[in-house]
Amino acid sequence: MNFPYELQVGWRYTRAGRGGRRNRFISFISGVSMFGIALGVAALIIVLSVMNGFQKEVRDRMLSVVSHVELLNYTGEALPDWQAVATKAKENPEVVGAAPFVSSQALIARGEDMRGAIVRGIDPALEPAVTPVAAALAKEGLLQRLQAGEWNMILGVELARQLGVQAGDKITLVAPSGQVTPAGVVPRYKQFNVVGVFSAGHYEYDSGLALVHVDDAAKLFRTGGPSGVQLRLKDVQQARAVGQELQQRLTRDILVRDWTRTNANWFDAVQVEKRLMGIILTLIVAVAAFNLVSTLVMTVTDKQADIAILRTLGASPRSVMGVFMIQGALAGVIGTLSGLGLGLLVAHNLDVIVPFIEKVLHTTFLPASIYLISHMPSDPQWGDIVPVTVTSLILSFVATLYPSWRASRVQPAEALRYE
Repeated sequence: MNFPYELQVGWRYTRAGRGGRRNRFISFISGVSMFGIALGVAALIIVLSVMNGFQKEVRDRMLSVVSHVELLNYTGEALPDWQAVATKAKENPEVVGAAPFVSSQALIARGEDMRGAIVRGIDPALEPAVTPVAAALAKEGLLQRLQAGEWNMILGVELARQLGVQAGDKITLVAPSGQVTPAGVVPRYKQFNVVGVFSAGHYEYDSGLALVHVDDAAKLFRTGGPSGVQLRLKDVQQARAVGQELQQRLTRDILVRDWTRTNANWFDAVQVEKRLMGIILTLIVAVAAFNLVSTLVMTVTDKQADIAILRTLGASPRSVMGVFMIQGALAGVIGTLSGLGLGLLVAHNLDVIVPFIEKVLHTTFLPASIYLISHMPSDPQWGDIVPVTVTSLILSFVATLYPSWRASRVQPAEALRYE
């Protein structure tokens, strides 16, 4: 195939390096620019993939314990008829499960050890249809041990470890509201039997959640019945839309909360951090891309005689400009594609790379007590990869404009005067 001579000359200049020491230096600078672009693109893809993975992992583990939508009484008291509310909510085709619950903060004590926790009263027969953790406990036969009136409890694995308890031990639960007596306010407490532990893989819930029967929780916290209904949806991403639809369908006394609102601060913080990291790392790509400016300026200075000869042979200023734009654009394309390949390779193999580095350095990058999860997740998404690639290519192209314009302004007579 006969390619345009601008493309052929631009490609020759891109890989030039054998014509002399100066050409080799220019080729080296061009290689450094391509390497910088590749490194910046790879870093941006890897970081965004890790942040996507972190958000997805925490979200999935969070939603294995909490419901997608909660229906509560505005007054904070028990729902008058939670069965009717659940039945009406199930009329929405997105709702696949509903279960009553009671939730309150309390202190759990064993001996001198005491920990604060969220105590959630659940219905063992209905809860497996709402939360995956309950479904797993039901398969193990633990959830069925939560019988009304037996005052049994299932603790998060970290909470049980902190208290030093295991299945078969007894713990004391202290309710937040005391009982008024002639001697003053006396704390209300009840002894529970620990019948098992659960692990959600989410440190916040593993270290601060206890499950009891809904009737036991209602008696202990004096709610008079379930304080709300938990719902599970077919598509977790439709939680806000379903919540809005249910809010319009149900009575005004019902407060509808979806998981995107109850955990809004955390997810908003992750999104802000992701945007800031994207901007910072894009600057790295921009710096590497604009290194092409210095490369092309040196090339134009070195190739003035070649430019003059091309002009005398009939090449137009536009063609000369095209030669150097192609040279810079090729460097940008090679660097971007190399970075794209490197970034995807690392992002898809972080589960192997990170443990190897941790083993070599004898360290842990993600302590579970701080970052909620203990491994480095990764979730490359084309919605992030495509903008990164396009931005790198645009910056590389923009960096070629000024040096190429300078090359097109070279006057043959001036360039050949001292040749």
